[in-house]
Amino acid sequence: MRFTRHTDYALRVLMFLGLKSPGELATIKEISDRYGISENHLMKVVHRLGRNGLIETIRGRQGGIRLARSPADIGIGDVVRRCEDDMRLVECFDPKTNKCRIAACCTLPMVLDEALAAFMAVLDRFTLADLLKSRQGLVSVLMPDLERGA
Repeated sequence: MRFTRHTDYALRVLMFLGLKSPGELATIKEISDRYGISENHLMKVVHRLGRNGLIETIRGRQGGIRLARSPADIGIGDVVRRCEDDMRLVECFDPKTNKCRIAACCTLPMVLDEALAAFMAVLDRFTLADLLKSRQGLVSVLMPDLERGA
């Protein structure tokens, strides 16, 4: 299984926001600068996270984004499901586009379906709070100015 860049960036945005004090705002530019990611791409990610109720977006001059829930209430499996448009591992998972000649007698889809379910079950065991357990290391890399007290 491989996540799209969109999902990868969504998890990074959530982790960055999780490092902020509760209610503290961040900007897309700030996140873009800290990760070295395109602002345009992050705008799409942030839009989707906001639509899915994972972050709050505040417009205006003093605006920004922040988590809509506590990190402990944001499940990683839920984030992945909301961000990945296509969880089909092989062509035969989609009856509309399936052109596989052995689909009628092949057991591979059953095996891959079970593997995907196991993969998602592992992700479902973790929350954003779990990803933030190495807080000090994350802060030192992403927010070194906070570490120095600036």
